[in-house]
Amino acid sequence: MSWRRLRTLLIREVRATLRDPFTLTVLIAVPLVALLSFSFVLSIRVEHLALGVHDASDSSASRRIVADLAGSGSFDPRHYATREALEAALVAGEISAGLVFPPDFARRLLGQRAGERAAEIQVLLDGAETILAGNADVFLRSIVRASGARLAARDVGQGARGSAARPEPAAGSVRAVTRALFNPKLDGTPFMVAGTFGFVLSFLTTLITAVAIVNERLSGTFDQLQLTPATNLEILLGKLLPLGGIFALDVVLMMFAAELILGVWPRGSALFFVVISAFYVLTSLSMGLFFSATSSTAAEAVQKTVLASIPLIQLSGFVFPVRNMPDAVQWVSELIPATHYIRISRAIYLRGAGPIELLPELALLTLFGALLVAVALRSLARRA
Repeated sequence: MSWRRLRTLLIREVRATLRDPFTLTVLIAVPLVALLSFSFVLSIRVEHLALGVHDASDSSASRRIVADLAGSGSFDPRHYATREALEAALVAGEISAGLVFPPDFARRLLGQRAGERAAEIQVLLDGAETILAGNADVFLRSIVRASGARLAARDVGQGARGSAARPEPAAGSVRAVTRALFNPKLDGTPFMVAGTFGFVLSFLTTLITAVAIVNERLSGTFDQLQLTPATNLEILLGKLLPLGGIFALDVVLMMFAAELILGVWPRGSALFFVVISAFYVLTSLSMGLFFSATSSTAAEAVQKTVLASIPLIQLSGFVFPVRNMPDAVQWVSELIPATHYIRISRAIYLRGAGPIELLPELALLTLFGALLVAVALRSLARRA
């Protein structure tokens, strides 16, 4: 081996890399962006989650526990007059968890004797948000247990000063009983199955479209197609609809595979889910066409697709709960079409939601789809 030839090749590759702004940007920016975004997004700590409270006890003890929850910085309590209103807010996504105090909570807490069953409060969680529900449950239980112990200790002190015959409450006298809506066991499998549809349909469709069309352009067949009387819209639909049909079939196959192997089937309408997924496929394919129109080679198209997949994985809610993210990051996640599709997918799979309940998310997904199709058409017009 000649070290001189090796040094010449190394210098050549370094210069080639430095002359390519796109590659240089990827090499420097991606590690930094990945590091910072993972640090902000991947957090198991619960901070300022909206907590619905229905306090049927309306006592100083229940108000003390709610104040401790608010003071911890983990929860921002919101009061609801009825349990039904609290559950409706939980399903609608207005709150992340719920806390219900029974009417006899204060009496059971302050009047219990050692060895008696602890006073109970109920924690309501949305089982469709499995990871968020699990995190919130852990924090709620720990704070409630500590707050109950302080209340019990204070009551012991007051009893010792007031009467030596006063019975001593049991330590840790508040017990949180968890009830998860829609997914009582907080099983993570349905959560991940529903989210996987969003990841596959976003990443794979974009990648296949971008690479296929770039290869057609390099071989000259795509340019020949643009010389025909066909309009840009006809060319766009001619490219997207066949691939869209194949990926819609993939959705059906994935659904049956999830049922047969994992025992997971949508609680809502399977047909409605397939229709929404087919529309989302066309949205993702439009993004792939845009990447292809702005790429000179298949390798560049792949790089752009991989770069786009980073926020898809981190910010769309596929793995990490969006409500656990900082407010600024949550705003960014709302601009990602996959965020809304994954919410719809999980709502259908875990909650059995229908079109009326999902109307706001469907409207946003339709808006994003229309914008991406318009951008893809404009890209085709520029290449013509």
